Amino acid sequence: MTSSSFATEQPRGLTECAGSVIYGGFVHAATFRDNACDLCGHIDDLARLQREHGESLTLAQLVAAGLDRLPMPGSGRTLQRWRQLAAVAAHDLSLVKLFEGHTDALAILHELDGPAPPERSRWGTWCAEPPDARLAFVPQGEGNGVQIRGTKAWCSGAASVTDAVVSGWNEAGEPCLAAVAMQQPGVQVTQSGWQAVGMAASHSVDVQFADAHGVLLGSPGDYTRRPGFWQGAAGIAACWFGGALGIAEMARELSATSRDPHRLAHLGAIDVAMAGAAALLREAAAAIDVDPHANAEALALRTRLAVEAAAGTVMHHAGRALGAGPLCRNARFARAMADLPVFMRQSHAERDLAALGQRMVQAGTCPWVL
Repeated sequence: MTSSSFATEQPRGLTECAGSVIYGGFVHAATFRDNACDLCGHIDDLARLQREHGESLTLAQLVAAGLDRLPMPGSGRTLQRWRQLAAVAAHDLSLVKLFEGHTDALAILHELDGPAPPERSRWGTWCAEPPDARLAFVPQGEGNGVQIRGTKAWCSGAASVTDAVVSGWNEAGEPCLAAVAMQQPGVQVTQSGWQAVGMAASHSVDVQFADAHGVLLGSPGDYTRRPGFWQGAAGIAACWFGGALGIAEMARELSATSRDPHRLAHLGAIDVAMAGAAALLREAAAAIDVDPHANAEALALRTRLAVEAAAGTVMHHAGRALGAGPLCRNARFARAMADLPVFMRQSHAERDLAALGQRMVQAGTCPWVL
């Protein structure tokens, strides 16, 4: 913000085939060139971890295996990054919530010339800004050290990460970022702030900071000003896609022997939704890599909204195709169907649609040509 065991099965929804990656039934033709071995190696390592640990797979195990060493957004391999996020999401949405936050923190540290993360450290990215839970950054001596005060909400994985990138406000009222180590006296992880059944395993609780030491990252305003902000926002859609992929694959597998025309029609609708979302994600990744310094706001909004709609379509048709049985008796399916709607509420819904519509009104030419 989990699944039946993968301990005796090849992970479903992500396999390697002749230089292409197959998501369920959707073949993504791609020439990986020098990066082929990296991606295939990550896929193989993830498959091994899924077999060994099943639904108990953790962020620490992903990090220890080096699966967090993803290409940076806009590096020419954005699609490779998103494919790894989608693969983890197809296995477990709560896990990918932590994995995405960790890899996003590494990207922020890289982009803003932050401190090198310690080996095998596990990071959170906690930058939500509800009005009743804001952090104050108070200068601490010379340099870029600060004391962090206040409560931070929506801190996914707070009890299991070693460090975090957090947003806050300096004495001039400017938005800033800081890196903070979790194992220090001024940091208290609470049990408050999460009541939902969906994404419960993400443990997204409140964290209290009482003069905890942090290190400023970049300059005020850099968090949203940097190109990686919208590139990372688009990457969230890859996680949603992966969650929908897991559900779509389960619907396909549970319907393998069905000849019921209504169930097959639901699978057809799932195929249309998934194929369209996959195409837009590939297009978005390519556009980011072509011009990594461009403002990707419209691209990110469009991609997120399209994938959100596709995922909603998948859940609707999967539920109707399979009926109550898997929702009640298949733990993996039930968790995925509970988790994905909660995860996707990270979208701002109609506000994002309105922002995208405003960009279309301001466009100088028709934005929808082939």
